[in-house]
Amino acid sequence: MQIIIGILIPFLGTTLGALLVFLLRGKLNAKIEKMLLGFAAGVMLAASIWSLIDPAISMSENLGKFAFLPAAVGFMIGILFMYLLDILVPHTHIKTDEEEGLKSNLKKTTKMMFAVTLHNIPEGMAVGVVLAGTLYGNNILSISSALSLSIGIAIQNFPEGAIISLPLYQEGMSKPRSFVMGVLSGVVEPIATIITIFLVKYISPVLPYVAFAAGAMIYVVVEELIPEFQANGHSNLATIALAIGFIMMMILDVTLS
Repeated sequence: MQIIIGILIPFLGTTLGALLVFLLRGKLNAKIEKMLLGFAAGVMLAASIWSLIDPAISMSENLGKFAFLPAAVGFMIGILFMYLLDILVPHTHIKTDEEEGLKSNLKKTTKMMFAVTLHNIPEGMAVGVVLAGTLYGNNILSISSALSLSIGIAIQNFPEGAIISLPLYQEGMSKPRSFVMGVLSGVVEPIATIITIFLVKYISPVLPYVAFAAGAMIYVVVEELIPEFQANGHSNLATIALAIGFIMMMILDVTLS
């Protein structure tokens, strides 16, 4: 039951965020949006370190001075994995009409959804690999640490749901459909989580390489979130929000683990 809860909590965060399209009039204030993006980046950075990289190093203590190696290798593979998806999958970010990935004739809304999907894949993988560790008896990863990561990702997903649904409504889409699109943007997370749990069952020796998910999340932070909240002028508020998100996730992970 706890595993199921861990899978669904992040998706709930996205859904609640998408609900804001029914509660807010007009577009989201630019400063607030920057702060939400900064907060999300801070949560992802802290989750990458305390929920993934640190456990990966702890799992490799038998390597002595080279305990960092699986974490370093996994981290770099995660970066390269997201880079490959970034250059192959056609997508368009909400803030720009510039297309990325392979050229295609897909609708803009479809490409925007692909952009969010790319964003959410590493988060689902991160939750999945930690849940898998607890499910298959790893003594470094506990169910409490898995749930703390799920809660942190859910908190981070709340503004993401709003950042997806509200701009779509502003572009002329109806509120119900904007809400549905916002919710659908988060569906990939539980799917990625379940796939990751299934794969780890058959390749459990790769658990020390959980930093793979950390590398994927850091790629998203550096490639997408930071440029988005720094667009159209630097934002000190977004930087402060990043620090708050980082500290909050750090406290959550350390106290609940």
